[in-house]
Amino acid sequence: MRIIFMGTPDFAVPTLAALAGFGHDIVAVYTQPPRPAGRRGLEIIKSPVHQQAEILGFPIRTPHSLKDKEEQEAFRALDADVAVVVAYGQLLPEAILSGTRLGCYNGHASLLPRWRGAAPIQRAIMAGDTETGIMVMKMDAGLDTGPIAMEERVAIDPDMTAGELHDRLMVIGGDLMQRAMAALQRDSLSLTPQPSEGVAYASKISKAETRIDFTRPAAEVHNHIRGLSPFPGAWCEMTFNGKAERVKILRSRKSDGQGSPGTVLDDRLCIACATGSVDLLHLQKAGGKALAVDEFLRGNPIGPGSVLS
Repeated sequence: MRIIFMGTPDFAVPTLAALAGFGHDIVAVYTQPPRPAGRRGLEIIKSPVHQQAEILGFPIRTPHSLKDKEEQEAFRALDADVAVVVAYGQLLPEAILSGTRLGCYNGHASLLPRWRGAAPIQRAIMAGDTETGIMVMKMDAGLDTGPIAMEERVAIDPDMTAGELHDRLMVIGGDLMQRAMAALQRDSLSLTPQPSEGVAYASKISKAETRIDFTRPAAEVHNHIRGLSPFPGAWCEMTFNGKAERVKILRSRKSDGQGSPGTVLDDRLCIACATGSVDLLHLQKAGGKALAVDEFLRGNPIGPGSVLS
């Protein structure tokens, strides 16, 4: 088929590669414009999808908006059978949704209608969900409200981080979308409306919610840490030589220690929560590299009785 691909981050790259590998004609790749990067913003970085599209030799378009009528006409002029959308980063106006013969199909990393929106992987882990998945959905004007074409379910292991789940789902997503497009090409792809029950929204992660609150139960603290690992990273403050410093916690596990919330209970950073405790396993100071707890403590001693906040 003639396919327009729309995506931006690493998560979308396997889907683009899968569609190209099965011989579809990728008539254009839409992705977010290159962005300034580096401490001074002097380096211009192309998105992962942009870089992959260059390697594969596909035409690339990077409009700042698709609301412009000229952009919409250019999209329609591609005369595509279908558009495939994976984490593109812009809401699609009606003129784009109807701008191909068969519509737009989205690869979304949740079991809809649970976790519609921007951060489904992080929100699923933070909520303590034990299962998630990838769904291929035909897009409509709502926020992830369209009918479902295909799904693949994935168990969320108790200590799995958002980064680990992301990497697993992005590979599954590429295969699922390829299968969905093959069925669409055969005219055998059926669509099922989403249930009206069980709707939950996965809002974008805000900086205000990244600080760890040890006054919550250990299970919630653990889910918070792994749900934000590796990015943006849950953090707390630790005091070294009388100075409070921010430290990201990238991996933890639940344990059964008891004490006043935030108190260090042993010499290996077991931290008391409202109920139970968490062992801090991988940590990262600002500007430093991520370290296992033993290595971290060699350079940053912090003993029993200290209080994290």
